[in-house]
Amino acid sequence: MNDISAPLAASLAEPRFSDVTQAATPQRQAQVAARLRECLPAHCVLFREEDTRPYECDALSAFRQLPMVVALPETEAQVVQVLRACHELQVPVVARGAGTSLSGGSMPHASGVVLGLAKLNRILSLDPLARVARVQPGVRNLAISEAAAPHGLYYAPDPSSQIACTIGGNVAENSGGVHCLKYGLTVHNVLRVRGYTIEGEAVEFGAEALDAPGLDLLALLIGSEGMLAVVTEVSVKLVPRPQVARVVMASFDDVIRAGDAVASIIAAGIIPAGLEMMDQKTAQAVEPFVKAGYDLDAQAILLAESDGTPEEVEEEIARIDEVLRGSGATAIRVSQSEPERLRFWSGRKNAFPAAGRISPDYYCMDGTIPRKNLGRMLAAIADMEHRYGLRCMNVFHAGDGNLHPLILFDANDREQWERAELFGAEILELCVELGGTVTGEHGVGIEKINSMCVQFSPEERAAFFAVKRAFDEPGLLNPGKAIPTLSRCAEYGKMHIHGGRLPFADLPRF
Repeated sequence: MNDISAPLAASLAEPRFSDVTQAATPQRQAQVAARLRECLPAHCVLFREEDTRPYECDALSAFRQLPMVVALPETEAQVVQVLRACHELQVPVVARGAGTSLSGGSMPHASGVVLGLAKLNRILSLDPLARVARVQPGVRNLAISEAAAPHGLYYAPDPSSQIACTIGGNVAENSGGVHCLKYGLTVHNVLRVRGYTIEGEAVEFGAEALDAPGLDLLALLIGSEGMLAVVTEVSVKLVPRPQVARVVMASFDDVIRAGDAVASIIAAGIIPAGLEMMDQKTAQAVEPFVKAGYDLDAQAILLAESDGTPEEVEEEIARIDEVLRGSGATAIRVSQSEPERLRFWSGRKNAFPAAGRISPDYYCMDGTIPRKNLGRMLAAIADMEHRYGLRCMNVFHAGDGNLHPLILFDANDREQWERAELFGAEILELCVELGGTVTGEHGVGIEKINSMCVQFSPEERAAFFAVKRAFDEPGLLNPGKAIPTLSRCAEYGKMHIHGGRLPFADLPRF
């Protein structure tokens, strides 16, 4: 990394957001808990270790930190009171949904409050004519589609964790899913978000109308990882459930050819509802678990879904079949029933838990690259497996180039965990080199904060901090996440040049 000149360093002085934060002494904890009990019923304020332990991490369980206090509001008015109390006491606040985040985005602050929003779980309204649902942040992703089903509608973004993850968390991370290629990410399916700043001031982004007055800041909030405002209400788009949906499952004897086939499908002007890829290690891990009928001899499997009217689906599947055969597919199957279609998808959706069947732990990466470079990335990951001495299961939202390599390791072996970190960092840096990004849908959190130093310049990071200050001047909302400071990037640069460890030593681990 190049040194930053003194004038530039002065102009980009690191934010001093944390200067107001007091240490989590027993006296401070008692003060904050007592103040929050003025806002919430006593059973909604947790501070004993055995009560706060379940909130010490999200799904990136390698990094853990006990919160000082956990607040569990039951109404929007209580959320406002908690925020105002925390602002008054200058206490950091980390909003939390279901805790399914994979980037450490909801890991607690040691001197802060975890604001759990799971009790705000009501679907406030569902208008089948306008095709809009208005929900609280604790509503599960899948629950929206279940409520809309009697009207022939559903909510399109479908992360693998949709049975558990909440819409508030989806907004924070801009989540996607296997059908994001055709239907888009969370940002493409949310019309309006209501929330509150750390001062307890109401803010609203977007509108259920075709346009909203003022600056269009909706996309800025979505994916901001709880750093700008706490979401209390979301209006989402509902789409008609297609008449027919069928999946083409293709086998390849070479992962590079499979990656190239993805690019060929899109180049042919075909936009499937979903286009996913799994390598052989992934298929072999999930098949005993879900019995989807995967070809275990194939080096890679592609799943391409077509939906619409029967005529549209038949025509699109014929075109997909033609491209796949021309790309070297060794076998092709098409789902013949709805149960079979769901079985084909079940393996892809259960890839993460299936990894636990063959490895004590896994480290799920999340980067994005141009589709044309999928083959090159897969070859590079295979080389990294040999260099780091660790296996990697590859699962991709291939249609939009969103990668989810699962690095397998044993977290009880500190040396293996360090190699897994370096392995993951190299994947993300290659994503940037190939013209992509360090995250697609899991967010930055603490996991990728060092990789942000690679992708963004000091000037760009300063602009990020300026946006943060505009919404949260004291820096109390989810501090220390997503945006790296100059000093962190300088330290990362030194270690990176000399092949040293990533500077995660300050983060608690299990």
